[in-house]
Amino acid sequence: MTNKTSAGSGAQFHYDGRTIALHWASAFLVALLWCAGQSIDWFPRGDPRVTVRSAHIVVGLTLCLVVLYRLVWRARAGRQLPSEMRGGSQRLATLLHKLLYVLLLGTVALGIANVWVRGDTLFGLLAIPQFDPGNKALVHQVEDLHALCANTLAGAALVHALIALAHHFWLHDGVLLRMRAPR
Repeated sequence: MTNKTSAGSGAQFHYDGRTIALHWASAFLVALLWCAGQSIDWFPRGDPRVTVRSAHIVVGLTLCLVVLYRLVWRARAGRQLPSEMRGGSQRLATLLHKLLYVLLLGTVALGIANVWVRGDTLFGLLAIPQFDPGNKALVHQVEDLHALCANTLAGAALVHALIALAHHFWLHDGVLLRMRAPR
């Protein structure tokens, strides 16, 4: 849901605080997970790698919960679209947002599948049994799909951020400011 407040010559729209918090929490978790995923193999085998991989799994599950909550919140709260965001630009924005949600859910689902087919341990405390022990081809296939989806998500998120920056610095239309908490 959006709030309408006047600012300067025209109306400035802001998303509600919960939507803003969920957006930035998702962005932070995606960036953290992508960086961790890129660096897990830098750690020596054994406890250091298990710790980083376990943290990656826990943060990934946290992202799953945030995204699911975000979808429920968005469906229940609804939102008004500012009149200047209707038409072709709104259709493109909607398409990119849907793509981001599909990639978020796909990456998380493939991450869960990755843990299951690989068989993992969480901080050495909880063992997750391997789905098909000895099937290295399946492990590599799921790992590769998870990485591809995560990299595609990172690319789409970068495009999303660049478009927001273009709106702010070139179009000066206040789109980026909608995702800032109202004062």
